[in-house]
Amino acid sequence: MKLIVIGPRGKMGKLITQVAAEREDMELVAGVAPRGRDYIGTDLGQVAMVGRNLNVPVVDDLESVIDSCDVIIDFSTKEMAMEVVDCAVRHKKALVCGTTGFSEEEKKKFQDAAAHIPMLYAANTSKLVNIMNKLLEIVTSSVGDEADIEILEMHDQWKKDAPSGTSKEMGEIMAQAMGKELDDIAVYGRHGSSPREKGTIGYHSLRAGNIPSSHTVYFGFMGERLEITHHSYNWECFARGACDCAAYLAGKQPGFYTIKDVLNL
Repeated sequence: MKLIVIGPRGKMGKLITQVAAEREDMELVAGVAPRGRDYIGTDLGQVAMVGRNLNVPVVDDLESVIDSCDVIIDFSTKEMAMEVVDCAVRHKKALVCGTTGFSEEEKKKFQDAAAHIPMLYAANTSKLVNIMNKLLEIVTSSVGDEADIEILEMHDQWKKDAPSGTSKEMGEIMAQAMGKELDDIAVYGRHGSSPREKGTIGYHSLRAGNIPSSHTVYFGFMGERLEITHHSYNWECFARGACDCAAYLAGKQPGFYTIKDVLNL
C-alpha cells in the first residue's frame, strides 16, 4: 500500500512516518508540508527523523504527488485538512483524517467526501481510547440518567481546541446512549453560582506543559463514583492506530468508515 503523509514534521505526522517506514505492508511515496517551509525538497526520512534516508521527497503541493498513492493520512491543521479532502475527492484517493477542531459545517465535508472516496475520520486513533468509548456507551446505557457525568481532559500547552475532539466524541457517545444531543446537555466549565443541572455532561479542559493526552469520565452517585480513564504516555499509540486505519482503507469502496470498523467494535 502506497502512502502519503501530510505534515511530516508535525508531532503526529513525524511519528506516523516513523511507524509507516517500519511496516512491511506500507510504502511511503511522499510527505506534504505547508508551503514555505525550509525543508521542502529534502528527504522524508530526514524531515521525520526516521534515522535514514527513505529516498522519498517532501513537497508542498499535494496535487503533484497524489496520483502515486493509495491512501493519505492527514493529522495537520484544519485549514490544510480542508484542502486535502478536496484534493482526495478530485483524485479518488482514500483518506484518513485525525485532525480536530472542525466546525459542524467543516465536518460535513468529510461526510460528503465519503460518497466519492473511502473516508475515515477519527478524533482519536488509539485502540484503548476506542475501547474506552465502548465502555462509556455500556455504562451510560445502564446508569446515564441517574449519574452526574463529568469529563476531565488534559493536553499539552500547544493544543489549540478545547474541549478536545476525543472528549467531544466521548460526550456524543454518552448523549446518544441517553437519547439526547450533546449540544443540548453539555456544560463547559463553571464559574460563580452554577449549581449542577441533572442530566447534563460537564466538560473541563487542562492545558499544561507537554502532557500528551489524558481523559477521565466520572459517573457520580451519592456515596460512590465510577471513573473510567485513559492516559497516553506519548503519541506513538495514535500513530500506530492511524497506520492501522490506513491499512484498513486499502481497497475499500467509497463510504464513511470509523475506527470502530477497524477495531471491529
